[in-house]
Amino acid sequence: MTTKSVWESYSGDIRRFILSKVKDVDVADDILQETFIKVHTKLHTLKDEAKLKPWLFSIARYTILDYFKTNKLVIPVEDLEIESEPLPKGHTEQDCLRGILVNLPKKYRDPLFLSDIKGLKQQEVANQLNLSLPTVKSQIQRARKQIAQGFMDCCGFKMNEDGHLVGEIQDKADCKVCQ
Repeated sequence: MTTKSVWESYSGDIRRFILSKVKDVDVADDILQETFIKVHTKLHTLKDEAKLKPWLFSIARYTILDYFKTNKLVIPVEDLEIESEPLPKGHTEQDCLRGILVNLPKKYRDPLFLSDIKGLKQQEVANQLNLSLPTVKSQIQRARKQIAQGFMDCCGFKMNEDGHLVGEIQDKADCKVCQ
């Protein structure tokens, strides 16, 4: 697998994805180029070619985030929702997490996404959502607790003495969240 073959197969899809987020052809082309520079330098690290497409979109998504962050632009949270990919066969922690996040109230999900996924500082999250810093901190902590509780409810995980979730993923039929 070469960067050229990846470009020929996926550059059109990636460009459309980027353009849907930035709404500017010139900026989209720049981000596409930046994305494929990263792909070129990291392609050798991809171990499973079946994960190529999600990996490419992930790189594009983070390159878009970098663009917005560098240029101090605000991007609506809904514009960065993860594109739905075909779900893998079997049952994984990602299935449970997806189910837990869908059920997480929006007032907790948005600050958590901006902070933990987008990488904004909590004060930046507060500014973007027009909330006070203590409110944002509280919402992020509650979101994290609800996610942990979701894993305990969903798959029977337990919290160990160190405050870490431990356990094994159950069969999908036994899962209470993502059946």
